[in-house]
Amino acid sequence: QVQLVESGGRPVQAGGSLRLSCAASGITIRINDIAWYRQAPGKERELVAAISSGGITNYGDAVKGRFIISRDIPANTVWLIMNSLKPEDTAVYYCNLGHCRGADYYAGSSWGQGTQVTVSA
Repeated sequence: QVQLVESGGRPVQAGGSLRLSCAASGITIRINDIAWYRQAPGKERELVAAISSGGITNYGDAVKGRFIISRDIPANTVWLIMNSLKPEDTAVYYCNLGHCRGADYYAGSSWGQGTQVTVSA
């Protein structure tokens, strides 16, 4: 059974940094594609970043140059390193098991419970 558990979200001031973690069980991240999504109140869920089984990364336009997705294969964990945070980054951040196809990512049905990030001005 696939389980994705996010953690690391907390209140932070604009300009600050956070590191979110997605701990996976039931799968091996080395051979799977994983992504981070976020959803702000009243908005649709949007792709933040994805990392393929081969280590290729893709980013949403809103976070390019500020966020980094990486993985710790022995720990079976995917990280989202968030720098230069802005109030518009405030959202619940979710981990997803899906599929990368070139520059595109297709979400699968396995989601974590989410972790709240709140950025104050």
